[in-house]
Parts: sequence; C-alpha cells; structure tokens
Amino acid sequence: MVRTTPLWEVFIRPRNGLSHKHVGSIHAADEVMAVQAARDVYTRRGEGTSIWVVRSADVVASDPDQAEENFEPTADKIYRHPTFYDIPEEVGHM
Repeated sequence: MVRTTPLWEVFIRPRNGLSHKHVGSIHAADEVMAVQAARDVYTRRGEGTSIWVVRSADVVASDPDQAEENFEPTADKIYRHPTFYDIPEEVGHM
C-alpha cells in the first residue's frame, strides 16, 4: 500500500478586518505541520495575521453546472446585498 502525505489548502488573512484568501496548497502529515509549512512558505515577508489550513479532501464545492440554480435566486433578494448602506470612511475595510 502506497501512503501519500495529505494535501492541505492554505488561506491567509492579510490584516484584521479582511477575509482569508486562498493562497495555495502544501503537503503535510498533520494540521500542526500544515500550519508550520504554510507559515514558512506563504508568510516569508511578514504578510498575514492569520493562517487557516484545511485538508483538501475535506473541501466540498458546488457543481459549476448548477451555478444558475445555486446563485441566480439571490438576485431578487436585495436584503442580502447591503449596497444601500453608507459606511463611514473611518471604518475602513469591511
């Protein structure tokens, strides 16, 4: 039996108030090593305030062929899109 090291997806939050963004993938034996490897590979220049790692096998994605039925109904629900709010400039990124 051939054993392979699990693949992990890496997400970095550049600074507080912003969302985590997918930055790449790494191989690691467990979650502790995955966080350490992600830190070493993706935050070498001090970028980031938070690291998330998720085992690739645990990621579930929507089917692109079902995009219309999954996402089209949101267009008629304006309350889900708070574009009509005025956000004070001092709030910054939200």
